[in-house]
Amino acid sequence: MATQQELAIEARGLVKHFTSGKTTTKAVDGIDLAVPEGTVYGVLGPNGAGKTTAVRMLATLLRPDAGTARVLGHDVLTDADAVRSVVGLTGQYASVDEDLTGTENLVMLARLYGFTGSRAKGRAGQLLDAFGLADAGSRQVKTYSGGMRRRIDLAASLVMSPKVLFLDEPTTGLDPRSRNQVWDIVRVLVADGATVLLTTQYLEEADQLADRIAVIDHGKVIAEGTATELKRSVGEGAVHLRVADSADRARAAELVEQVLGTEVTLAPDPYALAARVPDDGAVDVGRLLPTLADAGITVPEFSLGQPSLDEVFLALTGQPTDDITEEVA
Repeated sequence: MATQQELAIEARGLVKHFTSGKTTTKAVDGIDLAVPEGTVYGVLGPNGAGKTTAVRMLATLLRPDAGTARVLGHDVLTDADAVRSVVGLTGQYASVDEDLTGTENLVMLARLYGFTGSRAKGRAGQLLDAFGLADAGSRQVKTYSGGMRRRIDLAASLVMSPKVLFLDEPTTGLDPRSRNQVWDIVRVLVADGATVLLTTQYLEEADQLADRIAVIDHGKVIAEGTATELKRSVGEGAVHLRVADSADRARAAELVEQVLGTEVTLAPDPYALAARVPDDGAVDVGRLLPTLADAGITVPEFSLGQPSLDEVFLALTGQPTDDITEEVA
């Protein structure tokens, strides 16, 4: 566990309520976080879990109703200006002006931060080069693709080279190529010493980027650790297989459930299915392939290992990852 001096972000007992009419909702219910400097910390949770609300409190955009939080040693309540001077925030949707060019957006932000005219243009040029947008700098942002918009939005959040960067679902809606580009940018930022707190609706994203992951549900942290630790916490292995004929998948699922005695998960791939394997030694996984073969079902791919992060998420929250979308509160 990192010491207090090594923590970029530390939160204890954070609480936030929202009231609408006579109804009060506790969006964040006593969250504790400890994010070491120079790491990527992933925050996962189903719809309405409180992820965005927690980020907004840490970034001083919302005032906590209870609890404490510090960013690089600065209290978010009593030293909010100091917190704002060291953090950057990129939300779920692009916050740049679409009628301005990429260069104009970055120059405007740099001027607002106090850069002189020449320094502002220089900083804009540096960021456009770094994000692969130099050729598009003279174009209006409304002509950019989805991936380019996310990159210009990330560039905008880095005008002041923040030491702590909050990324709230930065790749939502991006195609795989654009998502990988954003991942590469995040890795470069951390390699340069930045700390990133990342909320995401993509389990693969957390698996790829995060040094540690917190799973939040109903405003509480219900699990925390590395991806490997979270997978081990389920206490079970997992079988993944693909059938040669998609028409055989339903029958294969029935047989897998009979042999393993556990519920089967059908993947979006119409040929694939998976099931968790109890680690109590009572199940003979070796019976599975012969049973399928006796039923005339060909299985070209079969693997036995740790559960995926998606399966861990389902085990912890009771919700499939397809249901993950962020709250607007």
